[in-house]
Amino acid sequence: MEKTGVPAPDGALPERHGAAPSPGSPRFLVLGLLAITDGRETVVLQPSRPASLLAALLLHPGSVVSSGFLQRVVWGSRPPAGGKSALHTCVLRLRRLFVKYGVTDHAIEAVPGGYRLDADADSLDLLRFRGLLARAQADDDPESALRLARAALTLWKEPLLGNVQSEELHRDQVPRLAEERLLAVERVFDGELRLGRHREMIAEARRAVHAHPGHEGLSALLIEALYRSGRRAEALAEYRRIHAHLVGELGVEPGPGLRGLQLAVLRGEPPLSNPGPPPAGTAAPGGMSPSLGRASPATPGVLVLRSLVEAGLLEEGPPGRYRVHDLLRLFVQAAGTALPASRQNDPTDLPPSPPSPPSPLG
Repeated sequence: MEKTGVPAPDGALPERHGAAPSPGSPRFLVLGLLAITDGRETVVLQPSRPASLLAALLLHPGSVVSSGFLQRVVWGSRPPAGGKSALHTCVLRLRRLFVKYGVTDHAIEAVPGGYRLDADADSLDLLRFRGLLARAQADDDPESALRLARAALTLWKEPLLGNVQSEELHRDQVPRLAEERLLAVERVFDGELRLGRHREMIAEARRAVHAHPGHEGLSALLIEALYRSGRRAEALAEYRRIHAHLVGELGVEPGPGLRGLQLAVLRGEPPLSNPGPPPAGTAAPGGMSPSLGRASPATPGVLVLRSLVEAGLLEEGPPGRYRVHDLLRLFVQAAGTALPASRQNDPTDLPPSPPSPPSPLG
């Protein structure tokens, strides 16, 4: 084992509230390197079979974990002959480890079908994290809810279970654990938006999006923060980035929530998640009334241009003007706009207020 101080956070979301564990804080740590702490000193377990076994039990606190699953965690797809006996020996080694480090009030219990390790929020950081986050969700006071959510995030360190050598856990359990952290990050950013701190959260949100470029929820929160800060072009650029990432890497389109947010930004409407007036000075396309968040009837040409912007085929510049590549010329002409032939090889500024296309022939 290695004695160490509390590892530094990963930097994707800096700590604002929290410090090193104090006496009485969780005895088992799984939200980072697997460790045992008494609140004053933290002992990081070295990679070993007992460490893998302990991690598996702690990720299912209070539940019966089957012997078959534990054997796969400890030995992979090829457990030794007499696997149950070998597992029992591994449990004995772990119990001796507990005694060595004074963990005498948390016994590993043998039950029909497997083993169980009871824990609560005072003995396991994972349960403390979940408890804080549940309290944040139930708290009606935005400031208090945000403090609770940030306190929950201070429990997370990196690398997540980096000293546990178990393909089974890292394939199936660790990703689920990481997703819980991202939900907490989303709750923090949502809390910042509700308190009107959209400008202050942009840097944090950018770092989180950079670390998780395909996460729609984080991108949506960054888009909203940028939009509410009057940075509409940057908000649309972030939508184009996440759209390109999802289509290029996963072959899927953004979900309805992200698409709805993009439409709200394009139309100058309040974002659906936090109703309210859009930022002062935001240009509202298509005759939008910023105060009402409603569009007046748009011409067919405007509708076509709006659709092309939504699809990422045009980039909106100054109010009423757009940038287009020559390969998209036919699409632009469908909106009733003709481009000078002398500029066919360059990106082009389109004039504002395109006329409606001619009526179809009867």
